[in-house]
Amino acid sequence: AMLCDENTEADFQRFLRRVDDVTNLLQGLSSPDPAVKDKAVAEAEGRLRDGGTSTEEETKTTVNRTVINTRAPGTAEAENAEAFLAMLEKDAKERAKERKRKEQLANALKEKGNDAFRRGDFARAIQSYTEGLQQLRDKQELYTNRAQAYLKIQEYEKAIGDCEWALKCNEKCIKAHFLMGKAHLALKHYPESRQCYEKILQIDPQKESLFKDCVNEVNLEEKRMKDEERAMKEVQCGNVAALSIKELLQRLGTPGQELLFYTGGIRILAEVMKDCTGQTLFRTNNGFSILRDNEAVGGAFCAERKSPAEVELCVSLLLLWQAVCAGNEENQRLLLTQPDVSAQLAELLSSGILEIQRETLALIALYSESESGRKLLVRHQDLTRWLQILMAFVKCSDSRAGSAMDILSDLIGEERFKAQCQVLLSTGVLPLFTQLLTSARLVNQAALARAIGTMGSLCAEPGARGRMAESRECWQACLELLDEGLDGSTPSYQECVFAVLGLMMNLLLESNGIIQHFAVDISGRCLALLSHQDGRIVTRATGVLSRVLAASSSAVEQAVRAGVVKKMIKFLKAGGQLTARYGTKTLGICTKSNRQAQEDLVKADKGFAVLLRLLQSEEEMVVGNAAFCLSQCLGVPGAGTALLGSNVVQLLLSLAGGDAARPCVQENAAIALGKLCVAEPRHIHQLRKLNGLAILNSSMKYVHS
Repeated sequence: AMLCDENTEADFQRFLRRVDDVTNLLQGLSSPDPAVKDKAVAEAEGRLRDGGTSTEEETKTTVNRTVINTRAPGTAEAENAEAFLAMLEKDAKERAKERKRKEQLANALKEKGNDAFRRGDFARAIQSYTEGLQQLRDKQELYTNRAQAYLKIQEYEKAIGDCEWALKCNEKCIKAHFLMGKAHLALKHYPESRQCYEKILQIDPQKESLFKDCVNEVNLEEKRMKDEERAMKEVQCGNVAALSIKELLQRLGTPGQELLFYTGGIRILAEVMKDCTGQTLFRTNNGFSILRDNEAVGGAFCAERKSPAEVELCVSLLLLWQAVCAGNEENQRLLLTQPDVSAQLAELLSSGILEIQRETLALIALYSESESGRKLLVRHQDLTRWLQILMAFVKCSDSRAGSAMDILSDLIGEERFKAQCQVLLSTGVLPLFTQLLTSARLVNQAALARAIGTMGSLCAEPGARGRMAESRECWQACLELLDEGLDGSTPSYQECVFAVLGLMMNLLLESNGIIQHFAVDISGRCLALLSHQDGRIVTRATGVLSRVLAASSSAVEQAVRAGVVKKMIKFLKAGGQLTARYGTKTLGICTKSNRQAQEDLVKADKGFAVLLRLLQSEEEMVVGNAAFCLSQCLGVPGAGTALLGSNVVQLLLSLAGGDAARPCVQENAAIALGKLCVAEPRHIHQLRKLNGLAILNSSMKYVHS
């Protein structure tokens, strides 16, 4: 039986008041205020005389309890208080024991109900939850679980009632607000449903994503109802366009006609689909069931090898669905829930028939260009093959290549899509991708650059990045593409070079034997690109160097011989945030273990003017690398002397004793400061003037290590 009648409500509220009364009484008995304590003692005596009965409960018999108290008042009060506390303690233990027993029973009944719910036996689940509530009336989970079961059998009012009871037990119960919102939505109580979801956000601001999804569902359902009411009025008023849609759908349901008949009807229907009213009438008159209800249309759409007539009909259907779904979320959802449509989209994309592919891409673009549409795609479609299928359009020289890349760019931000892409990454996607890279001169280069960018975005996932970085074929294909771009190329090919360098930077976040094997070749290509006329390519080539040189001492030696230090100093003089980041890191790797690089830096950066400027950068990574390079070069004869008269001591001292977020900044500055004073003792005088000897002493541990 339901526990929300008036008597139960009264009992529940009475129980809560009793708990409050006893709590207040205990606080009074332990109060340091004598007046409060005396008042509590008197109230305790009164409760003892009344047998614990509150003013709300009338006794059935009257007993004369008049006695002559021969004991001193203070002694009696103390004994009464002790007796009352002892009674409370005994009662509390008994109540706790009984509650524990009932809680065990309630939990067992809850699990029994959960099992029934999972089996789809909602009536049995409701019965078990109800029996559990008879054992423990304030168990919130039983109310919310029973509300969820009521939702399943469309008992929405009862579900709301249970959610209200759950909130009396726990006013911050998110599940209760969520289920109540669902129940109000089913009852078309749209404002009340939104209010429930707003309460969730108030309780937990981190539930913003859930809140947005729920409110969007309410908005969509409210719009659907209004659209259908408006469409019905149009039909009732005899609107010609509305009636024609209904009539056309009826004719398309006529069996036994030639394909040309259905194709013509579908084309006309697509042309009259001018507004939301038409889209709504298509939906309410079962327009989406055409594949299921019409055997000829469904057979032509699903045919593996299509005749010219079947191709024409398929294209007509795709055009119709574009007209029906444009800007209409409810229609978009219904279309993807049609089994034949869901199963055939990937097949249509890979059909090789230009007209079908073009219109399928246009239909999918309606989904991918909006957040709600992308969620529908990842929810209702198996996208495992889509990356491979869409990337294959790079081979096309027409608009299909651009359309496919637009869809990929939209989808690659969806986590579920990226996860599904990894299923066939090694066996399907990577072989195709390497083939496209090696034939870059023969494919749609604008589309290829975007495809490379998509693969770069996929590399944000460590699993995908690891597998790509271990592909010898992938690295070889990247190097071949760079080779083709060294002798001058078209702007579109330069975009491919730029994209490949970005991909290589992402892959170089990994460390493996394949990267070590290709390190010399990679650095060689990048060194050649440092003379490229496109500044973006030069910057990215520097970025690749800053990551690949650490993988191979041979690559460092090759780079130093090729004059990389002088080139880096030249770039650093020109400025630029990315250049500073990549350039200082490249110099740090080279000067760490290569004496020639240290000497080259001292020669190229007269008086260390560039490094001194970089020590004042706002970016800590740049500052730390600049301090590191300086410390490595101070072993070169004359390097410390060249810094006399500069503000290097003041700069390093402020960095070594500063509070940078990166510890390497303080460490590298302290090391440089110590090495500076060892290389040229005259800097110690400036250090004394700045009271920096303590920092110098602390830096010596870094120098020795």
